[in-house]
Amino acid sequence: MPTCSSLVRELHARMTLEEKLAQLVGYWLDQGGSVVAPMQGEMAAGKGNPDALAETTCHGIGHYTRVYGTRPVEPLERAAWLWGEQRRLKRETRLGIPALVHEECLTGLAAWQAATFPTPLAWGASFNPVLVREAGQLIGESMRTLGIHQGLAPVLDVIRDPRWGRVDECISEDPYVVGTIGTAFVQGLQSTGVHATAKHFLGYSASQAGRNHGPVHAGPREIADVFLPPFEMAIRDGGIRSVMNSYSEIDGAPVASSPEYLTGMLRDTLGFDGVVVADYFSVAFLAVMHGVARDLGEAGQLALMAGIDVELPTGDAYLEPLAGQVRAGLLDEGYVDRAVLRVLAQKEELGLLEADVYEDEPPTHVDLDSPQHREVARRLAEESVILLSNDGTLPLDVSSNASLRVAVLGPNADSAQALQGCYSFANHVLASHPDLPMGFEIATVLEACTSALRPGDEPGPDIVHLQGCEVEGEDTSGFAEAAAAASSSDVAIVVVGDRAGLFGRGTVGEGNDVDTLELPGVQRQFVEAMVATGTPVVLILLTGRPYAIDWALDGPGARPAAVLQAFFPGEGGALAIADIVTGRVNPSGRLPVSLPRSGGAQPYSYLRPLLGGPSDVTVADSTPLRPFGFGLSYTTFSYSSLETSDATPSDGVIRATVTVTNTGQVAGADVVQLYGHDVHASLTRPTVQLIGYARVFLEPGESGTVSFGVPTARFAFTNRRMVKVVEPGEVDLWVASHSATATQSGDLRETTGGGITSTRPGKGHVVAGTATERVRTVITGDVHQVTSADQRIVSVEVDLT
Repeated sequence: MPTCSSLVRELHARMTLEEKLAQLVGYWLDQGGSVVAPMQGEMAAGKGNPDALAETTCHGIGHYTRVYGTRPVEPLERAAWLWGEQRRLKRETRLGIPALVHEECLTGLAAWQAATFPTPLAWGASFNPVLVREAGQLIGESMRTLGIHQGLAPVLDVIRDPRWGRVDECISEDPYVVGTIGTAFVQGLQSTGVHATAKHFLGYSASQAGRNHGPVHAGPREIADVFLPPFEMAIRDGGIRSVMNSYSEIDGAPVASSPEYLTGMLRDTLGFDGVVVADYFSVAFLAVMHGVARDLGEAGQLALMAGIDVELPTGDAYLEPLAGQVRAGLLDEGYVDRAVLRVLAQKEELGLLEADVYEDEPPTHVDLDSPQHREVARRLAEESVILLSNDGTLPLDVSSNASLRVAVLGPNADSAQALQGCYSFANHVLASHPDLPMGFEIATVLEACTSALRPGDEPGPDIVHLQGCEVEGEDTSGFAEAAAAASSSDVAIVVVGDRAGLFGRGTVGEGNDVDTLELPGVQRQFVEAMVATGTPVVLILLTGRPYAIDWALDGPGARPAAVLQAFFPGEGGALAIADIVTGRVNPSGRLPVSLPRSGGAQPYSYLRPLLGGPSDVTVADSTPLRPFGFGLSYTTFSYSSLETSDATPSDGVIRATVTVTNTGQVAGADVVQLYGHDVHASLTRPTVQLIGYARVFLEPGESGTVSFGVPTARFAFTNRRMVKVVEPGEVDLWVASHSATATQSGDLRETTGGGITSTRPGKGHVVAGTATERVRTVITGDVHQVTSADQRIVSVEVDLT
């Protein structure tokens, strides 16, 4: 049983079975016709009724589900209702325990009028955990003000296949990047007193063929070494208080019914001592979709015994059906007690068991999109936009050219929704309420570029806008007029990509999986038609996944003059893009996921063994168009003087220092990437692995020394006995501008002028970059078993000279 306070023990001792079970479920008060969860219409959650609230909660209630985030409600009015409702629970239920209120918060609080931050894939592109922590803190402060206690974020799934619709919710294909940035978000959110929820435990993103809710075929070593580390970091380094299970089944075992994962691995191995909540309807899915339970009662029994403490969003299985299992002697009530004690301990930690809770007055003022929200959202967007190619067209020089004519074209050019992810309130809920305004400030790319190209009262370029085509569909009737506009312009800014949504309402997002990685609809043809005019085209991709755009980067014939990739950059995204286009901001985003060659080359990860790359025994080539970590700048950087420890004990810390210099003409930020390779090991290891990273801002000509302290545990892996160890032996270290430099030591060429050079020497695809020579060091001593006491975070110090 959990260790609990005397107050929690006393409350638990007074509880009837019905009161215990009531604490283990959520209640979804009003859904307002919005579909925001899988199979929501088929599940009982659709029956939430405010008139039945008192009767439904007569024994108390564990959670209130999405009080603010299911339909548009005025925040202060809803807060007044919530304070009153919590007082009613205290007054009218026998034990007087308030409800824990949870909401989505993946791109900001999912509530009407709340700020929308960049999607998590953009967090990964920023390589800036400090800024992500700041965003998490602002989101938490908004939630706490409105009486919200738990946020259903971050997503710690490691990307394996960009065909999967939920890629935009994820941070990266690299477990260490996911772990460091996800943990920073946890720390920011929880610093405000709001509990974060790590999801989806475990292996969800490895679904077969990138299909949502698909079965997962992953071995125990891949689970331990790829999918588990981000959760381990969030638990041990972030102190996360809640975890949500995955919908997936791994090798035939649904995670929601797996004590091996939810108790053995999560609690016994990782030491998690918080509350496990069910992903929406996943308990019922044990009967409905997995077929391992005969009915809801058995589904509830399997989930509770496995380790799911709270059924969300409702009590379909954990109320009457589970009570029936207990009374029939099929379920030991001790499992109910275990979960109840955890829930009560969480409520005590959140202050919900204090006598004066909710006796204060509800808020009378709240600014969910304050200047600070907007400033952080804009900075995070600026640091996440990735320059994929540039022939020198960018940045546009408009300072002395008022006669310039600019065409801003494409289906996403004048769309605010196109800047926001699947779990933004605009695309998650407001899509069902098209007559309502978003309720916060957000400029489109057209609006932002118009303002940036015409600063102040000065005359500026002539700007023409046409949509050209839709995001989806086959209509090309707008091509000719758009091409005419491009032909008569000096430059064409063409904005294409995705429209996020749920379960068919869009091109990417939950349930919107694809079998091709071509741009949706006729957008590729539209871009090619604009390029064919001969006018320089600046292609801007607003997407929730990376697409196969070889035709725009490396294909034969005419190509866009420059390509910018923005992963749903949020409310400040268009402003950031406009500033990058005009040179006010120097792009510094880096690819957090490999840019794929094709849908057929998936799943792919840069963390591959030697056999995972191109070779002479296959004609297939999965090498990405642009590698993990790639991103251009308006300046250039060089690395030199890499020094490392000569030898380090297997339980020690490797020291590495490198000098980075801004060798160009403008100031800029570089993401210094430290890579490594275990030369010989008892099992195959990745040919390249990100060991550490640092974001460094340098003025022209300025140098800085970056010092890394790398725990040898960064080289740990699960051995043949399924024990995570660090093996003694030789390891290589190098600093590079992206991951593909690992295999290019004879082909490296530094790019200049923001351009990109690529060659195809036989098999594979080489992208030029900069890197230091490899330095070989040695891990000495005996095989070291990695335990919970081992440090996993790489320390970084930057000394500017």
